[in-house]
Amino acid sequence: MSNAVVLAGGFVALLVVALALLVVVLRRRFVAVEVSGVSMWPTYAPGDRVLVRRVASRELSRGQVVVFESARPGGWPAGPLPAPRSTTWAIKRVAALPGDPVPADVLRAVAADAGATVPEGSLVVLGDGTDSADSRMWGYVPADRILGVVVRGLSSGTSAAASPGEPGPSSPLS
Repeated sequence: MSNAVVLAGGFVALLVVALALLVVVLRRRFVAVEVSGVSMWPTYAPGDRVLVRRVASRELSRGQVVVFESARPGGWPAGPLPAPRSTTWAIKRVAALPGDPVPADVLRAVAADAGATVPEGSLVVLGDGTDSADSRMWGYVPADRILGVVVRGLSSGTSAAASPGEPGPSSPLS
């Protein structure tokens, strides 16, 4: 074999390994999820797929759309976040961060008085939809339950012109 063929074969092998490593890194950093409920209507509709970038809670800012582990009937889960496809996730917009004033429409849910601030390690999240189950119902969201921030929509499963009351496909994200 000539040196050129050996060199080309080595280059191709190196390229394949580099691409495989890139895929592994990207899959750890990003995850695609599907929206199933209408809590973020009209921003996201049932069936829409969104790309989520995993972030630490300290990287969050007001107005960002986040995906987080849903509360259970007994409260918020503890421990590390589960694998993206093994639990129910929620999608909402960050309304207040630790140290921010608690929004007036959330005060009752968190049993706080006017002028209260969001405690460290907690967030207030609200859905864009009028019928959203969010911090107005369940209070603060523990910051350690955040999977990540929505970077962009990937595909639309339901036309934005469709009625928000129409059921979407079954999915782990609402």
